[in-house]
Amino acid sequence: MNEGFGQSRWSKAVLVVLAVALFTGSFQMQRSLNRTRGELGLTRTEPLKNAPPLLVFTTVVLGGFRGLIANALWVRAMEMQDQGRYFEMIQLHDWITKLTPYIPTVWVVSAWNMSYNISIKFSEPAERWHWVYAGIQLLRDEALKYNPHEVEIYRELGWHFQHKLGQNLDDAHLYYKSRWASMMQEVLGSGRPDFDKLINPPDEEWARRAKRLREEFKMDPALMKEVDEKYGPLEWRLPESTAIYWAMKGMKEARTKDQLIKLRRMIYQSMQLAFYRGRLIELEWNHTVEFGPNLDLIDNANAAYEEMMEEDEKMRDHIAIAHKNFLLDAVYFLYVHARLKEAERWFNYLKQKYPDKAPEGSLDDYALSRIEEDAGETSMDRTISNITGAIARSFYYLATGQDDLATGNMLIARKMYERYTRKISDDPKTVQRVGLPPFEDLRRTVLLDLLDPKKGMVPELAARLKTALGLPAEFGITNRPPEEVIVKPPPTEGATNAAPAEAGSGAGQ
Repeated sequence: MNEGFGQSRWSKAVLVVLAVALFTGSFQMQRSLNRTRGELGLTRTEPLKNAPPLLVFTTVVLGGFRGLIANALWVRAMEMQDQGRYFEMIQLHDWITKLTPYIPTVWVVSAWNMSYNISIKFSEPAERWHWVYAGIQLLRDEALKYNPHEVEIYRELGWHFQHKLGQNLDDAHLYYKSRWASMMQEVLGSGRPDFDKLINPPDEEWARRAKRLREEFKMDPALMKEVDEKYGPLEWRLPESTAIYWAMKGMKEARTKDQLIKLRRMIYQSMQLAFYRGRLIELEWNHTVEFGPNLDLIDNANAAYEEMMEEDEKMRDHIAIAHKNFLLDAVYFLYVHARLKEAERWFNYLKQKYPDKAPEGSLDDYALSRIEEDAGETSMDRTISNITGAIARSFYYLATGQDDLATGNMLIARKMYERYTRKISDDPKTVQRVGLPPFEDLRRTVLLDLLDPKKGMVPELAARLKTALGLPAEFGITNRPPEEVIVKPPPTEGATNAAPAEAGSGAGQ
């Protein structure tokens, strides 16, 4: 009995020693294999840095078996996706990323599930934002930690900012933009940050901001400065600027022409968004923001289009169509903002670049035709509506401190008025039948409507408008006398009702 017992103990001890030796040998062999694979370029595997213990255990000790386990979990996750069981997929994806942290698709699908599939299950914008930002954090804070050279992750991260936050397809997109803008405001101070102070902080406050920018948002102020110099001036509180940043960072890791093209495509698409609404307008009177075009981006946005057409031969014709439309809008927006010399320059460039597709006639003809597009066939009623609409916009922009837009819209209103009156001036009967009231009467009517306490602007905006126009505080408060109500003047033989000769283009005139 004792002899048998001793032999049993001896055998167990031998087995234990053998097991330890085998595990040690397996560990050493796995490390050697991983190193050899990396040297030969057979895998993108890199040593884990600052990884949690569980992840180190699964990636090293389990060796090749972790791939089999991950495959089984992946199949199950896809089944759940087909069934719409997105919440249950979260735990599976967490396990899969721990088992195979170097496979980009795992991170991309998991982040997409959070930002797109789960977020829309909630009706409250704050709850949606929680899941959208969780998807961004997964890519930015976790995926890139283990895959710093994976271009696909940079592209997907940029896509989240460009599409999920930047576009308006999600009902809560304004909430997303507001949350992101407030977060960036805390770090950058404004949409045009002082990059030099973030790169070399002069005091503790700037050092705190730079540290948070790097550690929380994973953004390098030196690269931000490089991006802004190449594609800016950008409004860095808006998501499309961040999309350009991640695309630019991904381009530094790109290894193929196809990867470069995809990232450049993201840049020019984000530049397009930034041009159309890349200006953050803060309205202090009601603590909200509005978005306007960033006309200072036109040169760099145009360069991005031309670069893409040069690089992407397959999509060159499609990009050219988008480029032409961009130029048409750029000309129109510059005209509306009363930047007429720039509008003329880009109008001539458009005709030179796309002679067969450029609009005919003068810059005035094109801009005014754009304004009248939605009106269909020109009529007196529609023309008055267009004119008074432009006047109202001019006053609104004047009240909110956007003087260039105010001047541009008042100019448009006067140009529409003059164009219409020229068209009908050759026929006195037509003038009598569909002639317009004097322009100043239209302007005054719109102004009184906007200052009407019962149906006009909110008091804060009305006060700002009066100040901008130099009007007394009591102007527009009293009931409007009957003689100030616009009534079409009675027919007068030979009358033209043209705009007054001294009428200027300023919003306050």
